[in-house]
Amino acid sequence: MSPLLLVGLVVLAVAVLLLLVLVGRVHAFVALLLTSLLAAILGGIPLADIAGIIEEGMGSTLGYIAVVIGLGAMIGELLRVSGGAETIANTLLQTFSDERSPWALSLTGLLVSIPVFLDVALILFIPLVYTLTERTGRSLLFYAIPLLAGMAVAHSFIPPTPGPVAVAGLLDADLGWVILFGFIAGVPAIIVGGVIFGRYIADRIHLEVPESMQEEAEVTEHDGVTSHPSFSQAVGIIALPLVLILMGTVSDVALAPDAPLRSGLRFIGHPFTALTLAVLLAFYVLGIRGGYSMQQVQQIATKALEPVGLIILVTGAGGVLGEVLVETGVGDALAQAMAASNMPVVLLAFMIALVVRVSQGSATVSMVTAAGLIAPVLDAGSYAPPLVGLIAIAIASGATVLSHVNDSGFWLVSRYLGMDEQQTLRAWTVMETLVGLIGLAVVLGLSFFV
Repeated sequence: MSPLLLVGLVVLAVAVLLLLVLVGRVHAFVALLLTSLLAAILGGIPLADIAGIIEEGMGSTLGYIAVVIGLGAMIGELLRVSGGAETIANTLLQTFSDERSPWALSLTGLLVSIPVFLDVALILFIPLVYTLTERTGRSLLFYAIPLLAGMAVAHSFIPPTPGPVAVAGLLDADLGWVILFGFIAGVPAIIVGGVIFGRYIADRIHLEVPESMQEEAEVTEHDGVTSHPSFSQAVGIIALPLVLILMGTVSDVALAPDAPLRSGLRFIGHPFTALTLAVLLAFYVLGIRGGYSMQQVQQIATKALEPVGLIILVTGAGGVLGEVLVETGVGDALAQAMAASNMPVVLLAFMIALVVRVSQGSATVSMVTAAGLIAPVLDAGSYAPPLVGLIAIAIASGATVLSHVNDSGFWLVSRYLGMDEQQTLRAWTVMETLVGLIGLAVVLGLSFFV
């Protein structure tokens, strides 16, 4: 096929995917598989080979992603159930003054949402936001927006949350670079989108604690817990896998290829090893030492895996789409089109994620779709590991902006903060957009140096 027809195939694939999800209300997993089948047929792949390509795309993707997401979910659930997440929030709020509490809340949102899903973290900490609002008389948004900004950055920028793990797996990106650039881009995004914008919008929209939510948002009791973990224990469990993974990445740059220390650091710093060690530490510190029996710990770990099944399947289907597009030669065609237009691959990745995000709502599905479409471009070219990490964060940034009425997060925030649609657009949507644009600006700047 000619390069023009191959680029048209990509456009058609995105259009079909969006039609299936938006008009047909087909589940994202099935929609991605159907789109992959159509792309394979139209791309000229022999019918006898299509099933094998689907199997290869699904298997190669899930072999990495399922392990990382599953282990990360276990750590998050143990932090939630044991009270470790609350310990982090309370300690940070005690450290900062009332005037600086937005900084504490943004840091809380960032740290806790690395292993805990955004919707769970919001439900967990909304009582704290209500308490601060009633105590000070400030607008609810003064406290909620910084908290939400920290959660949004962790949700999209920093592994082991499913979105960035999925993107890293589909792009074959080093998770250490993704973590590093996720923090570098995420911190200024939180400051601008959370702390600064939070103060601005709180002066323009004054919200009281919604009466309908006060009973529903009561603090969860932690049955069976004899003692809550300390701040250092809770943060240490979150930080351990991140530090180990970063050490493995740094060893690739700083040490000679045949250095024995490099092999050891790469082994310990592999996401599988790092997260397994963190899970074992969480089992003991948050579980056994917290008063749980081993059976209860295993029940908590099992429960943690329940919500990640669909995410893993959707990610695998994104890998199938990427594999199909590689086989059709789309990567070479897109690479040629990019060279002719002089568009940086970082910007292209952002734009694809943005289009899918605005069209269908889900940040995770947007990230998976964009990564599946960008992966063939990377396969066709030669990109350094740090640049691939930046591309992953560019996709995360594009999948964050312009959350609106087709995003479940929009309605969750609207409900818990007692906002109507217009107020939610002015507060939540603008905050998400600022986070994504600041993330893109940082990534674009760094891309000139890596």
